[in-house]
Amino acid sequence: MLFGLLFLLVALIGFLFWLWMLVDCATKESDEGNTKIVWILIIVFTHIIGAVVYYFVRRPQRCYPPQSRYTPL
Repeated sequence: MLFGLLFLLVALIGFLFWLWMLVDCATKESDEGNTKIVWILIIVFTHIIGAVVYYFVRRPQRCYPPQSRYTPL
């Protein structure tokens, strides 16, 4: 009984994380080329693995773009 509830809780958390990454990608990803479509397809077809990859690879690049070392004069 406890194992079933724990499994259900983990599955629900995984689904909510997957859904959050899918909505985040669909609403906030830029339309440069086909990047939005490709990331949505990766997240949809690879489920939680694709959501985790998107979270650690693409989302930081979009949220915190790299800063230039040189400042304009």
